Amino acid sequence: MKIKTNLHLHINDDPKDFISYSFHEMIEEAVRLGFGAVAVTCHGFFAGKPEYEKYAAARNILLISGIELALNGPSQFIGRHVVVLNCGKDIEKIRTLDELEEYKKNHPEIFILAPHPYYWHLLGKISLFEYLKKYIHLFDAIELSWFYSKWLNGANRRADKIARKYKLPFIATSDTHFINRLNFGYAVIDAEEKTVAAVLKAIREKKFYNVTEPRKFWREMVSDYIIKKVIFADGLMKLRKLNND
Repeated sequence: MKIKTNLHLHINDDPKDFISYSFHEMIEEAVRLGFGAVAVTCHGFFAGKPEYEKYAAARNILLISGIELALNGPSQFIGRHVVVLNCGKDIEKIRTLDELEEYKKNHPEIFILAPHPYYWHLLGKISLFEYLKKYIHLFDAIELSWFYSKWLNGANRRADKIARKYKLPFIATSDTHFINRLNFGYAVIDAEEKTVAAVLKAIREKKFYNVTEPRKFWREMVSDYIIKKVIFADGLMKLRKLNND
């Protein structure tokens, strides 16, 4: 069966980000757009709740548990970002890639995605860069980021090259921080059934196709994302952390 899927998105439960929409609003938008499965991946926080699973299931959405960890860094945001799916709340304790490697040995059911591995960030080096190849055995897939234009796509091309070299799935997500970005990048997965295990199995077997397109550089990448999210929202978050410290 074909399932429209987004494996990387944030909601306003996220303690490390400014998100304007709730889980319920995200699910309603996912229903409107025809999604069949989504993964909530807050920064350093496991947002899985039985209430959320029931709400999503009632709307025919498969909810995949997840988290976006910042590893080998000074905090739960400033570090090398890794998305872990099909995990439990105990994943919050992981702080390094070596710890994640050990965790996976004891939890083989999890799925580890390398998000935006070659993208720079104004707040610091939060993508994997050299750690992707060093820990390539740890990853089940590499993310095809929505953040590219017709003439600016070097980071995705570099990630695609690594995915091909190591025969890993290269899968599109929207890394959603604004609800109108939910449809910017996604994968249509051909799974045997609509379960978490079947969806992740199909991805590992590369039984999916990506839906993505170049974005408008000034309006969608610079104005709507870099200024609103990276500079304004993340800047406020960093300032709040400094004040709290």
